[in-house]
Amino acid sequence: MLRPMTCPHHFELYASKPRSYKELPFRIAELAKQFRYEKSGELTGLMRVRAFCLADSHIICQPDQAMNEINAVMDLIEYVSATLGLDTGDNYRYRLSLGDQKDSTKYYKDDEAWDFAEDVLRKVLIQRKANYFEAEKEAAFYGPKIDIQMKNFAGKEDTAFTVQYDFVMPKRFKLTYIDKDQKEKEPIVIHRSSVGAIERTMAFLIEHYGGAFPVWLAPVQVMIIPVADRHLDHAGKLEADLRNEGVRVKVDTRSERMNLKIRQAQLDKVPYMLVVGDKEVATSTVSVRLRSGEQLSSQSFDNFKKTIQMAVANKVKN
Repeated sequence: MLRPMTCPHHFELYASKPRSYKELPFRIAELAKQFRYEKSGELTGLMRVRAFCLADSHIICQPDQAMNEINAVMDLIEYVSATLGLDTGDNYRYRLSLGDQKDSTKYYKDDEAWDFAEDVLRKVLIQRKANYFEAEKEAAFYGPKIDIQMKNFAGKEDTAFTVQYDFVMPKRFKLTYIDKDQKEKEPIVIHRSSVGAIERTMAFLIEHYGGAFPVWLAPVQVMIIPVADRHLDHAGKLEADLRNEGVRVKVDTRSERMNLKIRQAQLDKVPYMLVVGDKEVATSTVSVRLRSGEQLSSQSFDNFKKTIQMAVANKVKN
């Protein structure tokens, strides 16, 4: 079905049978294709689209488990962000999005629940010594949230990921569990995304790296450039070898000058170019060029394979 969100489906899975406190926290995650009929004037490149893939998760737990769960979520978000080369302070900061208890038309009326939830999120941020600021009237109607605000190329902040404390949906979907005292109780829900909408995150990364992605993220990691047509067969063998190792590789088979091929690969921001001529074929070596224009010393093909495998495995940022 065309889902605008995953929440109801995850809640239905939880509610499909009676639950015990021993099953909490109950965590469910999904890479979910979602559809929202955004107004045409609000569509913006990959930042706001009508069909997107969300790395979404819901954690159903007891209120006294919330701090530990939110801390674990923050650990995950910071790990993912660091892996992508995004650092707190420089590339993003946290926003504690609060509600307005006076506005019962926009926010669910439960002052005690709002105070507790906002206090939990604030304590997590303070304990982590996070770079954050508070913003009133930015919460969801069902509870406060921590938004990960990333700067785009124009310096404007957009929400990339979010962690939401929800004390309303359990009521509406009748989510319950049997506690230690054998009484039926109501849990809370933590909505979280580890990497946000894939499309929006890609938009941030395209701008952040200017298209020159780290080797492990680059769409094409290696471009093999034969000097002449007689080197095509050898280039094809190198391509097959690299492809078997999981490397994203192409051969520029065009009958063009070598310098033109190199220039095109640099414009395409391919991390590595392997130039293959008579000498390289005879000695089983490759001449390696970087997209920066730097030319490395000639090396064995096996040595180059180890270099790129290490760069990918360690997720080197350049």
